[in-house]
Amino acid sequence: MQHRGKLMRGKKRIVPALVVLFCGAAVLAGFYWYRTERQPVSYESSDFAMGTYIQQTVYGKNGEEAAKAALGKITRLENEISWRIDTSDVARLNAAAGTDWISIDPETASILSASLDVAQKSDGAYDPTILPVSSLWDFGGENQHAPAKSEVQKFVQYVNYQDLRVDAKNSKASLKLHYMAIDLGGIGKGAACDDAIAAYRSAGAEYGIIAVGGSIGVYGSKPDGSPWHIAIRDPDTKDDSAGSMGQIDLASGFVSTSGTYEQTFTENGVTYHHLLNPKTGYPENNGLVSVTVKCDNGALSDALSTACFVLGREKGEKLLADYHAEGVFIDSANQVYVTGGLKDSFQITGGNYVLAK
Repeated sequence: MQHRGKLMRGKKRIVPALVVLFCGAAVLAGFYWYRTERQPVSYESSDFAMGTYIQQTVYGKNGEEAAKAALGKITRLENEISWRIDTSDVARLNAAAGTDWISIDPETASILSASLDVAQKSDGAYDPTILPVSSLWDFGGENQHAPAKSEVQKFVQYVNYQDLRVDAKNSKASLKLHYMAIDLGGIGKGAACDDAIAAYRSAGAEYGIIAVGGSIGVYGSKPDGSPWHIAIRDPDTKDDSAGSMGQIDLASGFVSTSGTYEQTFTENGVTYHHLLNPKTGYPENNGLVSVTVKCDNGALSDALSTACFVLGREKGEKLLADYHAEGVFIDSANQVYVTGGLKDSFQITGGNYVLAK
């Protein structure tokens, strides 16, 4: 885990710092934020955990304490839900697949329960048991490649959220079949934002904002009552660019994005992205290139952005309504669709995009 932090006072603008420090990270995951007015003392930190970059700006005399507490919570969360860490709850659950129930941390149980809820309501468009197939593609790894059709067909049968059982009350979970495996990458970064906001609250921070990969959490009201400005990345920008296509004004809550530009590779002239359809085992190509979700829960915003991408716009909008969440859908024709609750807080700021009517 890498860390860099500093205290700041007075007038500041965060965009340049993010462009410089997070080119290929928070900006490229979907968002950046900016502030231009004079602010009280603040603490900024740049870290790397959960396989992504973490950017925090926390205001108030307890800002540094709050940011460090948030990072501690995120590190602890990673140690519980990362399938790559052998001692984590998720790794132990995967190792016990097809056998008995195992005891897990209450927070892990809560996140698994939330992931199951989204899986059920999306009819498996988001599925936490995706690992048997996603590991074949190895997006972002050293051996990313398009697997053979026979491999996908063999392992996609083990992707089935209905065979994940969670007893949240007693903090236990089990996987019904051998070869099944959990990957909470589609909900974990949003959950990390939940933990960070809880840390800000406990430490007595005045207000703050955190970006964990493609998820952002906002805490507290600004002194003048104005919202934070969350910019959505232009899906057409290259990996070394920080261009944005639009902006959401966010007073509180969480925002997460899923886009085809995040983890990709090209093989034999074909470009593949990491947003797999759990039912087919292949990248979903339904015409969408980016989905952004605003929700009052970070974990849900993260999982819903994935589910809505796979479902497509019309079914995705219905799913968002079930959670009282809002969304921005961008398709490959540069048409932008915004749900009703965001129409007054979203605006197009760049690129060749058109707000669909």
